[in-house]
Amino acid sequence: MPLLARYILACGIIGLSLTVFNAYEQELISPGFERAEVLSGISSVCLMLVSFLWSERNPAISAVKSLEGKQGFELCESLNEDIREEIAWGSKLILTSTPAATILIYWNDKCILRRGVMGSKKFVPGEICKRAINSGKMISLVKTSLYPGKEELYNYIDQIPSVIVSPINKSGVLIIGGWTERCFSKSDEMWIEGWKERLCQKLLKYENS
Repeated sequence: MPLLARYILACGIIGLSLTVFNAYEQELISPGFERAEVLSGISSVCLMLVSFLWSERNPAISAVKSLEGKQGFELCESLNEDIREEIAWGSKLILTSTPAATILIYWNDKCILRRGVMGSKKFVPGEICKRAINSGKMISLVKTSLYPGKEELYNYIDQIPSVIVSPINKSGVLIIGGWTERCFSKSDEMWIEGWKERLCQKLLKYENS
């Protein structure tokens, strides 16, 4: 919780406590006093609510981790020009418009894209990728250290703090790693998923041509 939000929460708690204490000590309760107590109590509760909403709106920002790997861009040359342009365009936007540190596309048993921070080891899909493909749904690991099976991602980039794994039909996955824990917002996830669907259609068309 941000420091200023803590101060607001403390003010709300103190105000509510004083309101209750004042009502307890009062011998004669008049209508005017009741109205004042209600307004005071509502104000204190509103201050407490503001502090909690502030914390949700402005979560504590984790320190950006220094990831092991080199910055690079590797794109499969055997793909046609249309798909190569789509992948280059989309991956650049994700890296510049979201907290993404690295992007990897694994399709038909090979990496067709590695961009951003790139690890030195060969990526091999594990249980997390298989679960995403089998379920057909995006998996968001907001803090990878808490999840079992994280080694398949650490083997590519060690200690990557957060990862999004999105299936590309039944043929592969789009993997996006973030600089910090819990760095991807819902709007980031929607943008990533939207681009993945667009890319999936192009890849399927290319595969069936």
